[in-house]
Formats: sequence, C-alpha cells, structure tokens
Amino acid sequence: MNIGLIGLGKMGYNLAVNMKEHGHEVIAFDCDLEKVKEAEKDGLSGAYNVKQLINKLKGRKVVWLMVPAGKPVDSLINELLPLLNKHDIIIDGGNSYYKDTLRRYEKIKSKGIDFVDVGTSGGIEGARHGTCTMIGAEDEVFEYIEPLIKDISVEKGYLHTGRNGSGHFVKMVHNGIEYGMLEAIGEGFEVLEKSQFDLNFKEVARVWNYGSVIRGWLMELMEDAFKKDPKLNSIKGIIHSNGEGLWTVQEALDLKIAAPAITEALFTRFRSEVDDTFTGKVIAALRNEFGGHGVEKK
Repeated sequence: MNIGLIGLGKMGYNLAVNMKEHGHEVIAFDCDLEKVKEAEKDGLSGAYNVKQLINKLKGRKVVWLMVPAGKPVDSLINELLPLLNKHDIIIDGGNSYYKDTLRRYEKIKSKGIDFVDVGTSGGIEGARHGTCTMIGAEDEVFEYIEPLIKDISVEKGYLHTGRNGSGHFVKMVHNGIEYGMLEAIGEGFEVLEKSQFDLNFKEVARVWNYGSVIRGWLMELMEDAFKKDPKLNSIKGIIHSNGEGLWTVQEALDLKIAAPAITEALFTRFRSEVDDTFTGKVIAALRNEFGGHGVEKK
C-alpha cells in the first residue's frame, strides 16, 4: 500500500520502518525536518511539507497521523481536508480522546472523506516489530486498510472494534488498566524495598516472570530496568500522566462504575509530582522501558 505518515516521533518512526519492511511504500513527514532526512537515510520517501506528502501519494490516498493528542490532530486535519479527494482516508493512530474522535469523524465525513481511529499499544518495540491495534472504522474502510493493519500488527494482535471512536475508546480503557497494573507492581516492589531483607530486585523480577501468576512483559521489563540500575537510585519517582488514565476515570464516573484501582493509580501519579517514592521510581522506570517515556534524573 502507498501510505503517508505524519509524525516521526518514537512510535511514528518505528511504525514507518515496520510498514516499509512489509513492502508498503511510506512517504514520511515531520515538522522537524531533520527527522525526515533521517527517514530518507533508512529508505523511506521523505516529504518536506504536508502538500508535498499528499502529491506523492497515488490512488486512494491514506494518511496516517502519529502526533500528540489534541490541537496538533485538529490542526493537521484542517490542513489535510482541502488537499484530499472523496473517499481518501485519514487515520489517527495517536492516543486521542474518543469524544474528540467522534467530533472529528462527523466533520471529516461531511467532506466525503473517510476517517479511522487506531489505538496502538506495545510501545516502541511493538511499533517496530509488531504492534497491537484497535481499529474504529466503517466496515468498507476497515476492509480496505486491513492488509496494512495485519502486516504491522503482531500475530492475532489487531481488532476491528466497531464504529468510529471505538478504537480510541478501547485503547483509553486499556491505558486505564495499565495504570492499575503499574501501580500494583510499584507498590509491591516498595514493600520489598522497605523490608528487613537484602533482596536482589532484578532476580525477584526474573523469578516472578517464570511460571508465576504475575509473569508477563511488564515483569520482563522490570528485570531490564533493575539490570540497568539495581536500586533505581539514578531517577526520581515522578510519573507523568498522558491523560488516558484521567479520561478512563472520568468515563467510569459518568457511567457510575466503581474503578478504585485505576482511580488510585491516577492519584498516585498526581502525588508523585511532590513525593519521591520507590513506587514512583518503579512505575517511572517501567514506563521508560516500554514507551520511552522520559524519567527525571536525580
């Protein structure tokens, strides 16, 4: 497939290379033109503005956005709409709020252009070698892009969740669950760290990842983090929030659903801005491992 990708950050760049390695022709653009030059060195076709990217696309144009949620998405959509033809496709692969996605769908559809929301998970490694995707789209549009989605996703790792907005909604709840899981891991290691025992946290994470009920990728990443810094002494326990945990809690409140674990995990992130805890260090280290999220050094 011939596809334009806008946004060459950690996720977008790896996703572009993933697409290329599966035989898709990728035209890449970023407002940081040095990233475009880097993409060209990796064999991608570069574009140095949005209009040039659109002009390089053939047939039914597909433009995949990997930019921060909020105003950047709206700004790009406004720039793209006059340049696209009926039934061209805009894909928002970022972590947009699903209510913004519903609003954007109505606007874009009124212009005769198709819109897809893709929730993406699996971090930087997933974007590069096989991501997990949740896709909100009309049936015909999903069928058109499914070969691309299948190529870039890990085996059995994609789902057409239903109508527009559902992809970003499912990803939002996924991130809320992630908040709770990271919180539990962080609290557990803080209990270990404050105990009377001289424990090797890397080895604890390793053994928990073999045969235990809590084994999994997060525990593997925890082992990697402790291998780099056995006591996490080099970082602060400040955990930045990307918004999706807050959105999940707000949705739970609107639906009158009790979600105490996710809510408490969100409050922990707020608390981390003022208190430096070992729980915070563990969660910050894990987020850096899977998503490349920044940590604050001591």
